[in-house]
Amino acid sequence: MASQLRSLIGLQVISRAFTFILNQSLLGLASPGAYGTAAIQFELISSTILFLSREGVRNALLRVNRAKDGSWNVGNIVFLPLSLGVPLAVATSLGYVRLAAQETKSQPGFYTGIALYALAAVLELWCEPMHNHAMAEMKTHIRFRAEGSGVMAKTVTTFLVLFYDSKAGMNGALALVAFAWGQLSYSFCVMAVYLAHYGLSSLFPKKTSLRPDSDTLRISLTMTSQSVIKHFLTEGDKFVLGWFSPLQDQGGYAVAVNYGSLIARIVFQPIEESSRISFSKTLSPPIKAEALKTASRALTTLTSLQTSFSLLLLVFGPAYLPIVLPVILPRQYLSTSAPRVLQAWIWYIPVLALNGGLEAFISSVSTPKDLNRQSRWMAIFSIIYMAAAVQLYRWHFGDSSLVYANIINLTARIAYAAHFTTAFFASRGSSLQWRAGLPGAKFAAACAVSLGIITANEGRLGGIKNMVTHIGPGLAIVRHRAIQIHILVGGILGCLCLMVWWFTEGRQLLRERKHPKSD
Repeated sequence: MASQLRSLIGLQVISRAFTFILNQSLLGLASPGAYGTAAIQFELISSTILFLSREGVRNALLRVNRAKDGSWNVGNIVFLPLSLGVPLAVATSLGYVRLAAQETKSQPGFYTGIALYALAAVLELWCEPMHNHAMAEMKTHIRFRAEGSGVMAKTVTTFLVLFYDSKAGMNGALALVAFAWGQLSYSFCVMAVYLAHYGLSSLFPKKTSLRPDSDTLRISLTMTSQSVIKHFLTEGDKFVLGWFSPLQDQGGYAVAVNYGSLIARIVFQPIEESSRISFSKTLSPPIKAEALKTASRALTTLTSLQTSFSLLLLVFGPAYLPIVLPVILPRQYLSTSAPRVLQAWIWYIPVLALNGGLEAFISSVSTPKDLNRQSRWMAIFSIIYMAAAVQLYRWHFGDSSLVYANIINLTARIAYAAHFTTAFFASRGSSLQWRAGLPGAKFAAACAVSLGIITANEGRLGGIKNMVTHIGPGLAIVRHRAIQIHILVGGILGCLCLMVWWFTEGRQLLRERKHPKSD
């Protein structure tokens, strides 16, 4: 699990660092409206096709162990996502064209952009057999190269087309096409890397009598049907945003989510994916008592790391975000909903992390009956999310309503996941020590003292937000002496908190990982 996690985090760090630099240039070249259309609406089309077609099959195939002779008894079920994806791509694209607002459809390159995004999704689904084989063989480095190079190709292609558009004086005529060509270059690059390893024959089903296990097929179909509700919950903000917000604010929201999700994508997403693989292998039937103890320790360790570093984020994030925003956000995005949404994201990240780890466990051990029960609860959670989002909009929370509604939704999902997990271990004569997943008292005290000092120092300066507004956007903010002192104070306190965590909790977690207890 450690090597998989390092590869996945490495993929995210390299790709995100590279794309972050170029994205800063992209934001300066694309208008908020065009960026909002591509990042919110076109990406929603792409994610709908991909998620509904492949998510259930991916999760089900993780449970299938390779035989002693190295064979993998799944037959041609690996091509199921492509079979589902082609008609879904056509239906989704046509449905979106019919329902899109006139303001959106009037943009240059709108129809070409939709077609290219749908084509890119189909090409990506064509890579699914190779992706699933790589995951079954624990060859995460192949995925690392495929997706890492794909992200870089996407960003460079988008940047070059937008740069040409600006230099040719086309006034944004190629903006939507630029993002679409970037998405298509991502899919081609991913396919090229996988083909280099598995060969052209991997693109086509094999004539074989090998039939997949009926339980695997049933779980695949059950998870695929469940993914409809899960996708709505995951991407519900984009659905609501399309109804409530103008394109300008959709662009601001997209920028905020792009920045806000950096931590989630770099750290939490790889942890969730590697945890899903690990739990699927550790708790594959028949489940032994030692496997339960190993999974229990892994889950509480994961929870401890997530809650501890979430506490750090909640202490230092709200205090220093007002300094960061005018530096990283282009001037035209400061007047959109981006700053308010990013402030809300600080509170969203902790629940996002905790939910991801727990749901990774659920997807690894659930039976079809468990998944059907979870689907019913997911339907209830979707109603909670929609009701909360609409009500918060009415209370004038703006686009931040979507983030706060997601916090409410994920809190409910965490409660369900915690109940399921506790019952799973209890029914097998084991238990989970949830208290071990909470931050230690000394670390929590260090964070509380740090918060008090930061708040007092901010009050002495008359409020950071007021100072930043007075100074104006750009690097002039970090050159201001009072701001520099405030940053220095936060840096020292942050290091002290990390030291307290390491000496009171971190070393012990590392020792337990290297030398697990035998109890």
